[in-house]
Amino acid sequence: MSAAQQPWTDRVLRTIRRTLMTIVGVQLVLAVSMSLVDSYRRRGKKPGPFPITPPAQVPIGDSTVTTYTYGQHLYDDMLAAIEGAQRQVLFETYIWKGDETGERFKQALADAAARGVDVYVIYDGFANLVVSPVFKRFPRTMKVLRYPVYAAGFRFFDLSRYGRDHRKILVVDSEVGFVGGYNIGDAYATEWRDTHVRVTGPGVWDLQRAFADFWNLHRRHRFRPSEPPLLLETHSEWEPRIRIQRNVPRLWMFPIRSMYLEAINRASRNIWLTTAYFLPDQDFVDALKAAARRGVDVRLLVPLKSNHIVADWTSRGYFSQLLESGVRILRYRDAMVHAKTATVDGTWTTVGTANIDRLSLSGNYEINIEVIDRGLAGQMETIFAADESHCLELTIGEWEARDLHRKFTEFVLAPLRPLL
Repeated sequence: MSAAQQPWTDRVLRTIRRTLMTIVGVQLVLAVSMSLVDSYRRRGKKPGPFPITPPAQVPIGDSTVTTYTYGQHLYDDMLAAIEGAQRQVLFETYIWKGDETGERFKQALADAAARGVDVYVIYDGFANLVVSPVFKRFPRTMKVLRYPVYAAGFRFFDLSRYGRDHRKILVVDSEVGFVGGYNIGDAYATEWRDTHVRVTGPGVWDLQRAFADFWNLHRRHRFRPSEPPLLLETHSEWEPRIRIQRNVPRLWMFPIRSMYLEAINRASRNIWLTTAYFLPDQDFVDALKAAARRGVDVRLLVPLKSNHIVADWTSRGYFSQLLESGVRILRYRDAMVHAKTATVDGTWTTVGTANIDRLSLSGNYEINIEVIDRGLAGQMETIFAADESHCLELTIGEWEARDLHRKFTEFVLAPLRPLL
């Protein structure tokens, strides 16, 4: 390169660097400002009432699946299961608030351990940074694994070690299991609309195995004694209509995204999907659009206003192409809908912890139950219809008429999608 060319290329590179830094800076400032303003506006505000579908049990072979759409109903049954435990309790959660509800669960687990039950607990360290350290002191009779805030150790560039533990599982005595979107806390008991299921019979085994596999994969500690391994006997029965799909970033296993895409691509009648945060990759969006264009009734139910305003704004970048292809977008009002569910063609259902976003589908430890059964699909359609009655549908005319400043904000925040 000549001497005359060198200064020119340097100037170009400096200009490019400054431009990129300015763009990133604007995005971060805008995102932080929006979050702070939204947090201020929410102070002291309580969500409004929302329709509740009572727990309903569906038999599936030798198993049963019970659906929950109201936190207090779920917590009552979870606590009853813990209080009745005789041999083993496996409890895993993402957020565990140190409030009255959190204390009830902590006490029930401690009481079970005190009477000789083997109690294993896993919680995510990062998700509970704001929880009092006092709350996170447990009796020695309980076996507790705190998934660390930073799990990569000296492997800074190993992306497989950066996923959070976003799972929510309870298994008692190998007989009953719970899985779904509910975290543990007072607000989730009465103010959030979420979905969880209770499973009995052979369908419990894979939930138990998922917990044990996570425990054994992460039980070793660098600077303190490791937890003992959790060993399970091989189960002799299984229910083929109930499957547990789990993401394991450490092993580069992400079957939940594939599960969704397979169901969407096979749909011929309807796809009714509920998610708290909708930030998929373009292939996922294309699958929904293709289904709508071939005549499938595709409905996407999301919060009108979620607890993460930046996620709301970035997700809107997909709305134009979805609406143009015939996908109906339903926005849940007055309360936070945190459910992660879908039902397809009156036959296929999933309920779990995975949102339709990058973190859930290709980053975090997640777990979904997949069920092929008309009875459960019918129950999930009933729940979806109740939720839809509490929604505002977004029309393409309303969307195209939105203000210019909204379009600008969506454009500026769009590059943040891969990070959410």
